[in-house]
Amino acid sequence: MRYRFDEFAFDINRRELHRGAEVVSITPQVFDLLEYLIRNRERVVSKDDLINAVWNGRIVSDAALTTRLNAVRAAIGDTGEEQRLIKTLPRKGFRFVGQVRETREVAGPNPGDAPESALALPDKPSIAVLPFHNMSGDPEQEYFADGMVEEITTALSRFKWLFVIGRNSSFTYKGKAVNVKQVGRELGVRYVLEGSVRKAAGKVRITGQLIDAITGANIWADRFERDLTDVFALQDEVTVAVVSAIQPKLLLTELALATRRRPESLTAYDFYLRATQQFRSTTREGLAETIRLAHRALELDPRFGGGAALEGGCHMQNVLFGYASDPQLERQEAVRLSRLALNVDDSDPDTLAWAGLISAYMTGDYESAIELADRAVALNPNSFHAWNCRGHVYRVAGVLEEAIRSFERALRLSPVDPFLKHSLAGMGYAFIELGRFDEAIAVGKKCLRQNPSHPPAYRNLASAFAHLGRDAEAREAAARLLEVDPTFTISAWVARGGQSNSKLQIEGLRKAGLPE
Repeated sequence: MRYRFDEFAFDINRRELHRGAEVVSITPQVFDLLEYLIRNRERVVSKDDLINAVWNGRIVSDAALTTRLNAVRAAIGDTGEEQRLIKTLPRKGFRFVGQVRETREVAGPNPGDAPESALALPDKPSIAVLPFHNMSGDPEQEYFADGMVEEITTALSRFKWLFVIGRNSSFTYKGKAVNVKQVGRELGVRYVLEGSVRKAAGKVRITGQLIDAITGANIWADRFERDLTDVFALQDEVTVAVVSAIQPKLLLTELALATRRRPESLTAYDFYLRATQQFRSTTREGLAETIRLAHRALELDPRFGGGAALEGGCHMQNVLFGYASDPQLERQEAVRLSRLALNVDDSDPDTLAWAGLISAYMTGDYESAIELADRAVALNPNSFHAWNCRGHVYRVAGVLEEAIRSFERALRLSPVDPFLKHSLAGMGYAFIELGRFDEAIAVGKKCLRQNPSHPPAYRNLASAFAHLGRDAEAREAAARLLEVDPTFTISAWVARGGQSNSKLQIEGLRKAGLPE
């Protein structure tokens, strides 16, 4: 018998506790205590129950029992304060409250095959896209539904941090009533995407839901209704909508799992997830912590290209934001880590996007930067990160209309993304250089609604207002800029960010009265 809960597998026969592929070391008494709690999870067990079961009725102090219980919690990433999995009921006893599923032997695909164990989960997020149900009774919609599932599967497979089950395996469940938890066990995935298609009155309604196959929890659900015109265009449109909705949900769910794990049991990927969370702040302290966590991921896995690329991006931002005590050293480190990431995997879209950005800002090699950015979006046209980086590469290279198109694509893919402020700021820069000052003001205000302390938004507003002769608003934006970035000077900004080609931007900053 094997019990699965959270990210753990508890094997009674082998007397092993696994977190993913890792075996968690626990003492025999701690194992017995956890087994008893799980087997009796439908009720509250008393201290006497535990002592009788684990210590065979011997006299045991409350302190000894508490010590063993704390060891159980530590082994499964729980604490006495959180009590996510093991709850203490004062004067009553204890109860295992985590979602548990039992795994027995699973029959092979043919009756004569020997039974095999349920597949273990991969060491990265895993998902299967099941065939969508055709609710219209129209056989033509069957082909449409199948084609859309194939498109979604292909789109998800372009995210290299995801493990995606192939179409042939997923389609073995076509036309069957399925149990999502069983599908997860049989395919060895944590997440399952399922949905339906219904045609009515010239329209197609598509529903989808993303489910945690271990807990059965519904992570995301939505409905899309479109006119039934060009079938292939419709498949593309819905694919983009579904993928851009569930991709950040998967990341947030994985991040929540990583933050609950004990530091001593974290994998390289867990450290990378924690680093990604810190990176969102873009503060001096946030970038420093991101570098520490990404570096830890690289220590655990020297060939973790994603960790190297993220760490390189942080060194780049330290230079651009004026946080670097030694800008030249941080430039060199950003370039070194970018090259390391490319050497590990030069076909990973996220790595290519980071490498293009670092090449543009840190070396000024715009030709190479554009090539890298173009390859990133070609490999994964559904990646917000790739399109956002491409926008900045084209902007700093002076190809402004293409930069705006890239930012617009990024916004369409992820309209509530935590990094949206960077896309909006980039669009603002481009609009200013094109003399489209009203549009720069609009996106600048939108950027501030997302992050009221983002310096690039105030730079854009100060410059755009000044160009339009709206002097009071320009001075107000300039004052706010100096509040959030007190050391700002135009010359230092140009030196650290390679903004020498932003002539109208700089002219506007001067008109707004910002220090030279």
